[in-house]
Amino acid sequence: MPRPGPATFFKQTLKSDAFYADELINIYLLRPIAAGIVWLLYPTRITPNQVTVAAIVLGIASACAFSLATPAMIALGGVFIMLKDITDDADGQLARAKQMYSRRGRFLDSIGDFFVDVVVFAAITFVVFQSHPGSETILLGFLGLLGVTLRVSYHVYHQASFLHLENRYTLNRIIEEITEDDRYGDPVAFRLQQIFVLIYNWQDKLMERIDRWCMGKNFDERQLPVWYGDRFALRLSGLLGFGTELTLLAVCSWLNALYDYLFFNLILMNGIWASSILYRRFVLRANVK
Repeated sequence: MPRPGPATFFKQTLKSDAFYADELINIYLLRPIAAGIVWLLYPTRITPNQVTVAAIVLGIASACAFSLATPAMIALGGVFIMLKDITDDADGQLARAKQMYSRRGRFLDSIGDFFVDVVVFAAITFVVFQSHPGSETILLGFLGLLGVTLRVSYHVYHQASFLHLENRYTLNRIIEEITEDDRYGDPVAFRLQQIFVLIYNWQDKLMERIDRWCMGKNFDERQLPVWYGDRFALRLSGLLGFGTELTLLAVCSWLNALYDYLFFNLILMNGIWASSILYRRFVLRANVK
């Protein structure tokens, strides 16, 4: 099967030609590495869904390494979580390269991400609890899991809204609702969709409510391209995607600083999220007016 070079793969398999719609670390580090993986896999029979399963396995391996609680294994857990993130990029890029989009893959990817988040944060909480026993550690772990889940949903909501305006990424609905066509379509995709809706539907609706609050009552729908296409707003929300979130975790694990990571997660990352919301509410809203 003929294939172009890795650099061409990188450009052809991005979600959008607008680099500002993606995370900085994805564009300049993770997706170029993933493009090399896609270049190797392209002539094979390996499917995007199989790559997704590999990413989930790497995420579980990361949690297992963290749970062993030695500095070396915690550092190895950071390596695994970065490999998980790169592989997670590679599955979508392979799907775009081979034109193998599927609803099954869309739901499997997101369900797998949530499952990995749960086991990784359970492992991190277990490790931190050894040196900082107490209910506050359990609370920090829970808030860390909740924070990552909501922040990534915020990033995905605005990125997907932008991509829909570009007529890209149309397989993924901004807010996933079960339709009659879904009920009588692919049964496996439907079962996965039901799980996806249970996990993410309330999050997406929350992001929509936050977005509508930022817009204000008298927002003109004709301004949607300006609202969702604002570069600075996309850059801010892009700091909340999995690439940035998991890189922060990996760096802290290499420094054997998982306790500090929980505070960075709670204070730094939520501070960026709040800044993104306030920018849309008070700056972008004024500019749109």
